[in-house]
Amino acid sequence: MAATDYKFEGWMGLDSSAIEGKMVWKEFEPKPWEETDIDIKITHSGICGSDLHTLRSGWGPTQYPCCVGHEIVGTAVRVGSKAEGNIKVGDVVGVGAQNDSCQGRKGDCEACASGLEQYCPNNMVGTYNSTHLNGGKSYGGYALYHRAPSHFVIKVPDNISPSAAAPMMCGGITTYSPLRHNGCGPGKTVGIIGVGGLGHFGIMFAKALGADRVVAISRKDNKREDALKLGADAYIATDDDKDWVQNNSRSLDLIVSTVSSSKMPLVDYISLLKTNGNFVQLGVPEDGALAIPAAALIMKRVKFGGSLIGSPSEIREMLELAAEKNVQTWVQERPMQDANQAVVDMDAGKARYRYVLVNQQ
Repeated sequence: MAATDYKFEGWMGLDSSAIEGKMVWKEFEPKPWEETDIDIKITHSGICGSDLHTLRSGWGPTQYPCCVGHEIVGTAVRVGSKAEGNIKVGDVVGVGAQNDSCQGRKGDCEACASGLEQYCPNNMVGTYNSTHLNGGKSYGGYALYHRAPSHFVIKVPDNISPSAAAPMMCGGITTYSPLRHNGCGPGKTVGIIGVGGLGHFGIMFAKALGADRVVAISRKDNKREDALKLGADAYIATDDDKDWVQNNSRSLDLIVSTVSSSKMPLVDYISLLKTNGNFVQLGVPEDGALAIPAAALIMKRVKFGGSLIGSPSEIREMLELAAEKNVQTWVQERPMQDANQAVVDMDAGKARYRYVLVNQQ
């Protein structure tokens, strides 16, 4: 299929009112084609919290017009002559939140050389709202087609449905990577704060990696049943159990926090960790900075850190595990034409636990 056979069109946020369901369907110019690229006919595109932050300029000024969406799955329709990954036209492929990095093109980059492209200090190019190394602007997956450097295009295993795979490209890997990096597995007790798009993956991947005990932590009791169905061994509702801190003190080796609020009770959360425990923060609050609870860290030699998405090799590893352990995203499909309403519903917290936009044609 030649490049001229299809148009790049998608839902554009033109200003911060886009978050109110005011995206506009428009044609856009993808990055200039290179022979290392792959064009994807999008079938499925997950809605991620990052999309909402970007649409409203919550993390700083957005480069409008902006087409968000970085949980992309579809069919490869054009494969460059120098493309990586043994991908052929017709293959089902996915793209996550990163679309480019220096990959050594700007001299030696230790991150890219060691398979940690998401930490590239030279060019960490996002799948949308960024600028590619060749000067083209990056546009995301609320669209008909997507163009990406092949290094960041991942084959989807046959036994994972495109609808389940799409949210794994960002939501899944964002929790899998810190779990894997921090030794989640047999003998470990793991807490997941927040039972939502990220948190539901955190529970499932902690179990898939073999953790002895997984504890879901949320403010209200209303997600208890879901958390236990997802595989959690226990559930803590911090608003509804006044003794939750004392009852669960020093019980966890690792906590992964998926929530984005500067008001979270960090000292209480850290009290749940054992000596030498790890606290990993994934959510980036819009409402202010997180205060470092120095005393709570010092008294138990706790490590307080963060984690950013995952590299292409980690995404492949995660998909293999998901295929092997039958990890199934909890998905609610929405037609691509209803993207505006889906964004409004996502912002209102209605997703259980990931909306996926589906191109009907």
